[in-house]
Amino acid sequence: MPLRAKLDERAFATKAQSGLDLAAELKPLPEDEADDVVIGSKYGLRTIELNRPKKLNSLNASMIRKILPRMIEWEKSDMANVVVMKGAGPKALCAGGDVAALAQMNRTEGGWRESAKYFALEYKLDHYIATYQKPYIAFMDGITMGGGVGLSIHAPFRIATERTVFAMPETTIGFFPDVGASFFLPRMNGAIGTYLALTSDRLHGANVFYSGIATHYLHSTSLVDLENRLGELRFRDYDNLETRLRLINDTIEEFASGVPHDEPMHLSGELRKAIDRCFSLNSVEEIMKALEREEGATKEWATRTLETLHKRSPTAVHVTLRQMRVGGKWSIAETFKRELAIASKFMQHPDFTEGVTALLVERRAPTWQPATLEELASTDSNAAGPFFNFEDVKEEDKLELLTDRDYSEYPHQYLGVPAESEVEEAVLAGGNAGRTREEVVSEVVGRRKGRQGVKAVVEEILDRKTSVDGQGKARWIS
Repeated sequence: MPLRAKLDERAFATKAQSGLDLAAELKPLPEDEADDVVIGSKYGLRTIELNRPKKLNSLNASMIRKILPRMIEWEKSDMANVVVMKGAGPKALCAGGDVAALAQMNRTEGGWRESAKYFALEYKLDHYIATYQKPYIAFMDGITMGGGVGLSIHAPFRIATERTVFAMPETTIGFFPDVGASFFLPRMNGAIGTYLALTSDRLHGANVFYSGIATHYLHSTSLVDLENRLGELRFRDYDNLETRLRLINDTIEEFASGVPHDEPMHLSGELRKAIDRCFSLNSVEEIMKALEREEGATKEWATRTLETLHKRSPTAVHVTLRQMRVGGKWSIAETFKRELAIASKFMQHPDFTEGVTALLVERRAPTWQPATLEELASTDSNAAGPFFNFEDVKEEDKLELLTDRDYSEYPHQYLGVPAESEVEEAVLAGGNAGRTREEVVSEVVGRRKGRQGVKAVVEEILDRKTSVDGQGKARWIS
């Protein structure tokens, strides 16, 4: 039965904050919407449904104030086995944060501080999800962008459907990919994360799975039945989290009907090689020059990509590239603390308010400051630098997370598609004698019990990253 989320102060006792402090922070405000989040409970299943379908379930503080208390309660409850995050309606899990409200707030005296408070609350939720001690599943059904990525990307289970549209569109509006993207995107294969971050390119359907953003692909019509099945799962008291995750993984696979045969892998082959060539470089100028040098099959893509970069906020592009280079060394807790510092500085920079107002409110081209990538390069060789001066953050402006949980790599990576490093390891395991491509595919796919789509991912990596010697053995190309 759907329930309206209510505040329970007893749920908030954590190592980082007292229950009283957190209860005050999550206390509903008069302007909060009553039913913007719908809570569901069926046997051991708990569901969180974002319920603003007319606004594509865009996330605001009112919703966070309802979600966090429930998640804290469920983590402590022996009755709650599995948590599912989903969106109301067929169009979106969540299209992002309610940035229009933030831009309007920034126009008032000292309004940027109120905007920063929103990000602090959002990042507390995202970190809690990323380190949650109960099985958590995100239905990435429909548009999943910005704030919606924060609710899903750190989950051990991320289910894409034929309706999924993924993007981190922040550079388009004069911002940077936040919600923990500093952790996730640099850890993607090759330069894909940097490419998606700088260009705001979109991935659709099965390609969200192929890229590694989603861990599973199901048809949207299977989600209701999957929910019902998840509610029926029973765990033994002594089952640890790992055991429970493996059972859920097998359960999800029961509903797999195969990836679409008519939806080819987008980021593959020559395009993927070009992305790695261009977006692995360490300055915006080098990336642009590399794109200008592309020829043949990737020249048209490179030309479009250059045009795209010139439409983005120059400051945001520079900050985002620096973020992609340093974020891979941050732990998950460091990520959210540092992202709040960066976000606070963007709230004081004119590009965010201008980008949101121009593109989302007034429907016009934004006027960036500086106006172009070339102008920024000629006037400021360290445009991103001030955004990463974390030492100058005042104590009262630092993010206080709900728990002290932390890690440097995602703990359940085996649930997703294979990383290039895993395929490389399988190739090199053959030593001097070598292994055939078929042997490598068999081993890596076997680790995932033959899960649909994994074979195609492994074969694509082998096509790009290996050659075959005279004895038919695969040799890794550095």
